[in-house]
Amino acid sequence: MHTDASLVVDFLNTVNVEEGTDLLEDPAQWHEWAAAHALTANPATEARAARDALRAAIGDPRLPAGHADVDTRISLTADGPALVAADVVGAVFVACARLVVRGDWIRLKICPADTCLWAFYDESRNRSRTWCSMRVCGNREKARGWRARTATAG
Repeated sequence: MHTDASLVVDFLNTVNVEEGTDLLEDPAQWHEWAAAHALTANPATEARAARDALRAAIGDPRLPAGHADVDTRISLTADGPALVAADVVGAVFVACARLVVRGDWIRLKICPADTCLWAFYDESRNRSRTWCSMRVCGNREKARGWRARTATAG
């Protein structure tokens, strides 16, 4: 079962800056990813444009702010009105809309490490998490800072 946050983060991380890979460049992998999420794959160019716009919106410094329009609809279900979409991009934007309504959109972040830029969902109580992983990226940055401080002090 995918949550709204996990779907959005999974989609944002279909590009891996550290490894230099982009799942959208391989049609078979892209369709496999969509099927694993029980969704229909959009054309890769459409998915890439949506992904880049979303990554820019949550702080990817490599990407300019973008704009995306996505078709969704509201359907009356047994549980009440629900936003629904027919494909990956629509489902991701529906998930983003629900995150906004719940006040959780600001929990979506991009790791500031230049070699990482991994998207993550900040589950900390005060929404102050900075790094995708304190053990990896956070530790690297703290070590760099320490080396820089000790080099200038000596």
